[in-house]
This record gives sequence, structure tokens and C-alpha cells, in this order.
Amino acid sequence: MQYTERKPLTFPFTPGEDEQQLYDLVSGYLLRDDSYGVPTRQRHLVGLILRKLLASSTEAVVATLEVILARLRRLEDSQAGQDDWISRLIEDEELDAELLDEEEDECASDEDADPDVEAQVDPAKLRAEIVELEQYLLIARGVREDQKSHALLKALDNGFERMAAIGAARKAVVFTESVRTQDYLARFLEAHGYAGRVVKFSGRATDPGLNGIYQRWLATHQGSDRVTGSPAIDRRTAVIDHFRYQADILIATEAGAEGINLQFCSLVVNYDLPWNPQRVEQRIGRCHRYGQKHDVVVVNFANQRNAADLRVLELLSEKFHLFDGVFGASDDILGRIESTVGIERQIAEIYETCRTPAEIDAAFARLRSGLEDQIAERMRETEEALLARFDAGVVERLRLHRDEAIVQLDRISRLFWRLTRHKLDDAAAFDDQTLSFELRASPIPEAEAGRYHLIRKGQLLPEDGHVYRLSHPLGEHVLDTGRRHDTPLGEVTFTLAGAPQRIAVLEHLPSRSGWLELNLLELESFQLEEHLVFSAQADDGQWLDAEACQRLLELPGRANTRLPATDTLPPNFDANVRRQIEAALARALEENNAYFHAERERLDQWAEDRLLSAEQAMHDTKARLKDTKRRARAAATVEEQAAIQEEIKLLERQQRRQRQEIFDVEDEIKARRDALIAALEQRLNQSSSSVPLFRIRWRLT
Repeated sequence: MQYTERKPLTFPFTPGEDEQQLYDLVSGYLLRDDSYGVPTRQRHLVGLILRKLLASSTEAVVATLEVILARLRRLEDSQAGQDDWISRLIEDEELDAELLDEEEDECASDEDADPDVEAQVDPAKLRAEIVELEQYLLIARGVREDQKSHALLKALDNGFERMAAIGAARKAVVFTESVRTQDYLARFLEAHGYAGRVVKFSGRATDPGLNGIYQRWLATHQGSDRVTGSPAIDRRTAVIDHFRYQADILIATEAGAEGINLQFCSLVVNYDLPWNPQRVEQRIGRCHRYGQKHDVVVVNFANQRNAADLRVLELLSEKFHLFDGVFGASDDILGRIESTVGIERQIAEIYETCRTPAEIDAAFARLRSGLEDQIAERMRETEEALLARFDAGVVERLRLHRDEAIVQLDRISRLFWRLTRHKLDDAAAFDDQTLSFELRASPIPEAEAGRYHLIRKGQLLPEDGHVYRLSHPLGEHVLDTGRRHDTPLGEVTFTLAGAPQRIAVLEHLPSRSGWLELNLLELESFQLEEHLVFSAQADDGQWLDAEACQRLLELPGRANTRLPATDTLPPNFDANVRRQIEAALARALEENNAYFHAERERLDQWAEDRLLSAEQAMHDTKARLKDTKRRARAAATVEEQAAIQEEIKLLERQQRRQRQEIFDVEDEIKARRDALIAALEQRLNQSSSSVPLFRIRWRLT
């Protein structure tokens, strides 16, 4: 196999004086322990967000400073704490969710121990801080174009020249951690030679440009197999198609990049460099994966005036080998460290505590040393283990490389593929390597003959042939005929040696033969539920659990049409099967009961919130009306009194509307409760039945 490599390119840049001044001022502000803009219990979270945005773009910093400044002004008006300012701080951004969640959890755990700063406000100091933040914003708004964005232009020119030299497509994916930076870069590139050649992709479904691309794609492919019916999947496919055939540059955020494959693109640009090495690997892996025909150029930027940023780039390059080498090199290292999020937290702490270049160098040296010991220890522990000795249940939980594509499928897809092979064996030619088949003669009129490709998570939809999935008419036909397939009583001999990995639960069975029955339990309750109930007993009387039964049926084997005369059903087998079906029914009913109680609690909480909100709104209007009437009585002129009377009329009308809204809310709550009671009655009138699917005599060799 011809492996492609990663070719790193680093573009240094020097921020402008205004950019550097803003960075220094905001960094100094974050280091202060007595600021009102960032309460102590939220200092880590806000500091993490701001430092990431400082390295991203000035435009991203502006929005964050505006949120902090708004908090200070509300605090000056004795109104701070009435809204969730942290949510507004990270609104529309798509930073590392895993790390932010950890930081928010810490904020919540420290909440009781760290009283709000509002109780100890010094008005003069607060006013000075507001003026200070206003100056920061003036400086930030004066920066029209970041110097790093001009370095991006040079990187794209250089990268596209390399693409042309190796015969690769003129395509580049630019990654950023900020949606606001994404918007800024799209405008910047459109204005500097790439008009009409840029497409954005993020976790937002409301982007007008994305919606236009999606609607045009739907119109083009309506009625074809490419439309899956899932808006999220189809939007992603529409953007990738637009990037493949029309645009030169895709600007993607972390959320937007999840689950997309870009083997046709060979230029990856890390406009923002995450501190989490796993995130960096996931980015590059969008392009540098099996199916890539060219070496992948990975572009990074080096801020010449920021010692910590330079050390982060050095750490990710030299310790994790993220930007050079072949497939799996960085994965091999990342798989042997405890927590990449933990590394990111350590880097954040260095930014927060170190003041001088010497302190920064020393801190990163300690971090590198700790990683070396950790990686070496993991290497010693894992390289002695062989995959052949792993139990199949363990292997399924590991991220393993496999030569055959069939092994990479999830369990449901594997079973669906096997069933399809069995039911269409006479009508199609199958290729397990590409997970496709050529249908020679269709068994149903709704499906055409031709090439079919099994849909898989994270895979691009094929350009030729049909997409084969569970909901496709042909897939529904296979499932329907499969479940109705005649399965007479017979004997099946399974071969344990044919399993790709060890199956410990079967290896340790004292008896290698027995009986197995599979029943379909149907429960009519909130909705129709179907449960598979496995019942298997070995000849020594031991009963196998459901996992052992599933493992047994996944083994290769051969069926015998006749049972030996000596093989008879053990006593009480049927009674035990009925007990297992009853136990499965009891578990299903218990789950339904828990679901009902959870729904009732959510409804009660929702009802309380709706009423409190409506009553609070009317209470506020009453207070405003009372104050307005007081002002009317104290009005100095007739004109002033007339204007206030108009305001009183408006408030009285609003109060009447709000009173009616309370009645409407109560009616809505009553309707919801009635629906819940109806669901409860339906649960009380539930019915169940079981259908035997097959019974076999099994042997294990």
C-alpha cells in the first residue's frame, strides 16, 4: 500500500502594534484578582475563553469584551446576576466543549464557597474598570485586519502552488475555533481574491449561505438516494459537495468538522491551533486518511511576539508528531497518554500563571518531561499485548485498524450486511472490501438494478450507484423477508476457532452443546416496542446470558437439516423460556414506568416555570404602573401629565394581556396534564405478546 505523508509548513507573523497592545492589556486584565468583570469562581473559564479568542482574531475578542462590559454596566446599575452572562460570553462560539464543560462544572462546584462580588462593589473602582474596558474596545475596533489573516493569504498561495506541483486539487480546509473568526475570514478572503470561492461550515443550521447551498442541493438531488431525509446529514453532504465541485476554500469550526471526510483535499490550515492534541489530530485526519492520493500539507502559524504560542506549536510538533509522518503515527502516541484534555488544562495554567519568557520556557519544559515519562510508560505496558489475546468484547471498545472494511462497521451495520448477503445471494454480486454489491435483478419494483453502496457513519456518499441503508426500499424488503424467513427446528455447529478475536464467555463453557431459542416480545404501551429475548441452556444445565447467545450466533457455522434422534429437549426448558420472556416484559414495563415519572416531573417543572414567568412579568408591569401613576401625580405641567397618562394606558393594556396570558398558560398546563393522564391510562391498558422466531440445537467446536 502506498502511504501518503504529512508535510508541515509554518508561517511566522508579527502582530501589529494595536493587536499586540490589545493582547498585553487583556492578558494583564485576566491576571488581576480583583476585577469585577470576571468573578473569582469563573476566572478560569473566562480566562480560557478569552485567551483562545485572543489567539484567534480581534473580531472574536471584541464580542467577548462587549459581554464583559455589559456585565459591568449592569453591576453599576445593581442589576448584575439577573441573566446568564457566561452563556452569552460563549454564545455562537464552538470552542472545545469537553474542556468548557469541565471548567463550568468547577465554577458550579465553587459557587457556594465564592460569594458574588456584587455585595462588595466599590463604585469608584467599578467606574474605573468600565472606562478601562471601553478603552480596550476602542483599540480592538480600530484593528481592521489582523496580520495573521495576511499570513493566511501567503500560506494559501504557497499551499496551492504545492498542490499544483503534485497534481492535487486546488482545495484548502481552514480550521478555526471561533465562529466569529470564521465569519471574519470569509469576508476577508472574499475581499482578497477569493470571491465566490469560499464556503463556511459550522455547527450552526441558521447560516443563510449554508441554507442556500442546502436548498439548491435538495433541488438537484430530490428523489435520488443521495437525500437521506436527515437534515443534519444532508446539510453536511451539501456543503461537502459544494466544496468539492465549486469552492476552493472551506472554513470549518470544530463542531462543523465532526464526521466529514475530505480525502479530495490535501491542504489543511490550522488558523487557530487547539491546545488539545487530539483535536489537532482529528482536524488533520479529515484529509489525511485512507483514500487520500497525495501528501497532505499542514499549515500552522507562529506568532513571533508570543513565547507561549510558540512553545505550544513546538510541543505539538515535536512531542506528538502531529504535522509530519504517515498514518497512525500520532494516534500511536495519543492512544498512550492519560488525557489530552488534561494537557490542555496544564497549558491553560501556564498562560495564566507565567509572566516572563523564562517562566514560560521552564513550565513547558516540565510539561514535556512529564509527557515523555507518561508516553514511555504506556509504550511499555501496551506493546507487550497482542490483539489475538484480547476478548471480542474488549476489542469492540478499542479503536483498532483493520484491513477489511467489514470489521470497521458498527454491529447493526454488520448484521444488516450479512442479512443482505444471505437474502440477495442469488440476485447480486457482493464486494466485502468496498461494502457494495451489483444487483443483477431486483426482487421488488421500487428498487433498480445496479451498484449499491452500504451507508456508513463518517463516509462520503458515493458519486455513482445507489446508497443502501435500512430505510431504502430494498433494505426494507431484506429486513421484512428476513424476519419472516422459515426457520425449522435444526442443529447448527458453530466454529469458535473462526472468530476474529477471542470470545472468553464461550471459551469457558464447560459444556459445548445445548439448546437455544429466540423470541420476539411485542409490547403495546406508549408505543409499539419490540424486544429480542434469547434463551439458551447448555447440556450441563447452565443457562447462557444474552451476550453469550449473541456471540454464539455471530460465529461461523454450518446447519444440519436433521436432529440426531438422541437429542431431546431438556425438562422445564419451555417453562424457563416463558420465565425469561416474563422477566424481559417486567424490565420493559419498569422502564416505561420510569419514563412516565420522568415525564411527569418535567411537566411539573415546566408548568411551574411557565406560571412563575407569567406572574413575574405581570408583577413587573404592576410595579411600573404604580411608579408611572406616582409620576403622573407629581407632573409639573399639563403636557407632561398627558404624556404620562398615555404611558399608563399602554401599561394597563399590557397588564390585561398578561392576566389573560396567565389564564392561557393554565389552560395549556391542564391540556398537557390531560395528555399525560391519557398516556398513563394507555399504559394501564397495555398488551403484550411473544412470537417464537426459531429454536436450534447448538454445538460448539
